[in-house]
Amino acid sequence: MSATVEREFEELDAQNRWHELYLEIRNESHDYPHRVAKFPENRNRNRYRDVSPYDHSRVKLQNAENDYINASLVDIEEAQRSYILTQGPLPNTGCHFWLMVWQQKTKAVVMLNRVVEKESSGETRTISHFHYTTWPDFGVPESPASFLNFLFKVRESGSLNPEHGPAVIHCSAGIGRSGTFSLVDTCLVLMEKGDDINIKQLLLNMRKYRMGLIQTPDQLRFSYMTIIEGGKFIKGDSNIQKRWKELSKEDLCPAFDHSPTKIMTEKYNGNRIGLEEEKLTGDRYTGLSSKMQDTTEENSESVLRKRIREDRKANTAQKVQQMKQRLNETERKRKRPRLTDT
Repeated sequence: MSATVEREFEELDAQNRWHELYLEIRNESHDYPHRVAKFPENRNRNRYRDVSPYDHSRVKLQNAENDYINASLVDIEEAQRSYILTQGPLPNTGCHFWLMVWQQKTKAVVMLNRVVEKESSGETRTISHFHYTTWPDFGVPESPASFLNFLFKVRESGSLNPEHGPAVIHCSAGIGRSGTFSLVDTCLVLMEKGDDINIKQLLLNMRKYRMGLIQTPDQLRFSYMTIIEGGKFIKGDSNIQKRWKELSKEDLCPAFDHSPTKIMTEKYNGNRIGLEEEKLTGDRYTGLSSKMQDTTEENSESVLRKRIREDRKANTAQKVQQMKQRLNETERKRKRPRLTDT
């Protein structure tokens, strides 16, 4: 199965057809009404003016005066997967976000950008919060292996299984990185079942539930690469498993390079603002720990690594605060951005 996808990937790569394929998918995607999102009382509940949930698949808040939230339920019956794809909560929609998580009996929140808070009420329920911090907006992770480590960690928790409510997947707009996560996971489920997969058609089907899933040709190419590598791992490819084990060892012992790396950009009315943040390789999910990690380092080395991580976390927290201040100043000066499906 993965061999068929790999041949398709090689042909697309050789012919440099990723942009062409992306445009085909965009042009063949369905367009459905999204009137509720445009109601005047709901405009301030949308992060972007041009990213709205379709009326037929939007998640509705229960027992609320206004049932609107910018979130879409994506059902993939053949994979027995359901996802709620949504934007990152706004200051005025945080309570709506967690009300949705509670009402939908969600077992996991998968966060592909940065930072969210939650409050609890009388009844208690365990919700796993998975946070992947090194995926740049409009870009792709450094390698499929790094992302697959994270994805398999989420899967190992059982949070995506059909006996639970749909997992909530979100990034900034809930279409680019969130769409990539959902597409890759769905394809790997189908591979495990031995089903034939047509990535293009599957993505078109998913776009019936939420507009604009996967925003760039690079994200589409990365999805293919990740599906291929994940499929090889599932089938027991020893070379892939060895490479992932080496990656996990590197994550356990972060390098001493403290140089900042550009990992994220934001668009404000067409202008890109680069944000710098320290590498936090030791703070990422490394996944598949029971199968792939070797943790027999000396105690002294472990203490040293812990100190390095703590120093980096402290430095990062300071830089994040500075970034927030700069972005807040920028947002006050400019209108709300328009996120285009490019």
